[in-house]
Amino acid sequence: MARTLGVGGRARAIQALARIPGPPTYPLIGNLYQYNWNGPFQKFKYHEALHSLYRTYGPVVKQNIGGRVIVHVFEPSDIQTVYAHEGKWPVVPPLQETTQMYRQQKQMSLGLGNTNGAEWYRLRTNTQQKMLRPKEVQFHLPVVNQIAQDTNEINDLRLEVGRWSLENAAALVFDRRLGCLSSGTEEEEFARQMVEANAAIFKLSGLLKLSMPIYKYVSMPKWRQLVQAEDFFYSRALQLVDDAILRLKDAVEGDILREDQFYFLRYLLSKEELSLKDVTVICLSLFSDGLSTTTPTLLFNLYSLATNKAIQDHLHEEISAVVGNSDTITEEHINKMVYLKAFVKETFRLWPNGTEVSRFTEQDMELSGYHIPAGTHVDLNPLVHFRDPRVFPNPNTHSPERWLRGDSGLKNSNPSIHPFLLTPFGHGTRMCAGRRFAEQDLYVVLATLLRHFILTYPVGEDMKQIYHTLLFPDRPVRVKFLDRSQSKDIGIEK
Repeated sequence: MARTLGVGGRARAIQALARIPGPPTYPLIGNLYQYNWNGPFQKFKYHEALHSLYRTYGPVVKQNIGGRVIVHVFEPSDIQTVYAHEGKWPVVPPLQETTQMYRQQKQMSLGLGNTNGAEWYRLRTNTQQKMLRPKEVQFHLPVVNQIAQDTNEINDLRLEVGRWSLENAAALVFDRRLGCLSSGTEEEEFARQMVEANAAIFKLSGLLKLSMPIYKYVSMPKWRQLVQAEDFFYSRALQLVDDAILRLKDAVEGDILREDQFYFLRYLLSKEELSLKDVTVICLSLFSDGLSTTTPTLLFNLYSLATNKAIQDHLHEEISAVVGNSDTITEEHINKMVYLKAFVKETFRLWPNGTEVSRFTEQDMELSGYHIPAGTHVDLNPLVHFRDPRVFPNPNTHSPERWLRGDSGLKNSNPSIHPFLLTPFGHGTRMCAGRRFAEQDLYVVLATLLRHFILTYPVGEDMKQIYHTLLFPDRPVRVKFLDRSQSKDIGIEK
């Protein structure tokens, strides 16, 4: 936490937290009874529980999850206040406490996302030049285009999207095509196992978060399943890191290294401030985080396309006008596709891929009239407003136009939309480090798919969300991809 409180300070903090409303708390279990023993909430519907807490208790709510006190902050103006009071090194609780525990037991680094203080700042400052500057991110566009064009007709959409995400992450981090999109190969089987292991990690982490923390002291079945999935995923990922470093070393020693090879890895290894262990940590974080967050985001975007034909047609017109007959999509093309960007932003509103951004407050502050002591774990939960008709008219309608302003690009067209209401990548110095790569990957793959396919979806099968640490579709996303060039022959209007 940001500072150590004396006895008097701790007493005042306890009193301040006691004034914050929330559900009744019981010894040891806190509020876990609400998610267990026939309680009102389901573990897989944590996002719905947050809506209920907001409606029942108001803009600031205290929750006790098995002895861990969390203050939920729902109002965007309060969220802005939290960000405004961040210091140079914002302190974050782990997204997955189970993964933090696993890595500590294995004597591994906690990773870029779970590291705090000066250590986090050192790692971040030595990577952000290649990750957050648009011109650096553009360097990877050619391979992103190639991978997008390798995507074929899809049977198991979540697996296919996961394979696509793995392929992109490996190309960026390891300068290697894994062959994840090649059907009937060992590489495809490897990708399937990695995607399934990652899915198990996130599902089990979400379950354990809302369960009695007995697993911290006794090896329970779900904990053992989690360890097995973590062991598989990280052992294979470490092999990829080691292989990439060895290939780079061989290319340098053999004097055959091209300027366009190992662009990101060479940069990391050139930094005197980074040890080989640091480079490994950063590579593992980028490789795993891309798979975890990009997969549900792309699934939600594909569902939104397939269920909104008018929007799909509008996007196809924009893409055709901007890209024309070009074989690849360039940064100039992306900058001109404002409707595509608005579509992605609107999809984030309707289908957020996470429930919170977490912080430990670094100083005392007032939020909606409540005193929040320094060192408090706060979860920023703006998603309770995303389908509020007072903020978004016709809130269940996918309308990219909400975010457009003439020809000048994206904006909050409705002045009632607070600028801190929809920030899917976070804000400030701890904003998602891979944001620009994720956005570039999304724009390229969506534009490429729409150039070649018409997307449809079975009538009468509505999708909802399920909580697996992040938010995922609650059922298989059954998108059909119809060859656009043959659409007239099969009786489908373009």
